[in-house]
Amino acid sequence: MTGKYKNPLPTVDIIIELASGGIVLIERKNPPYGWAIPGGFVDAGESLEDAARREALEETSLRVRLKAQLHAYSDPKRDPRFHTIAVVFVAEAQGAPVAGDDAKACGVFTETALPGPLAFDHGRILKDYFRWKREGWKAFEERT
Repeated sequence: MTGKYKNPLPTVDIIIELASGGIVLIERKNPPYGWAIPGGFVDAGESLEDAARREALEETSLRVRLKAQLHAYSDPKRDPRFHTIAVVFVAEAQGAPVAGDDAKACGVFTETALPGPLAFDHGRILKDYFRWKREGWKAFEERT
């Protein structure tokens, strides 16, 4: 075989729920700019779950407990840099988030008060998340 493989890159995103009722989003320090769900690339030899916990800690300083795997997002256009596949987790944490790693800032937001602009396809992911919170897994029946 010749040529280079152009496989999608695995990533994780973590919707972190706080007891206050809000979720944690980060403002990206690097392009593509905007607000985003905390997350990043899965390292070689790392499970999706370990990557999610690591990325949450690196970007928000919060230790999370994973509650559910929400969905996988694989649209080749979801990241303008290259094709990624994101597995999105829902997690819970206590404390106040503090921006770290490649996060310029972070904050706690509700469905009716999301910041903008949102990076990547995170608007769609958050729409799915809030619908899932209201309707449960039924929210994904129409999509599969």
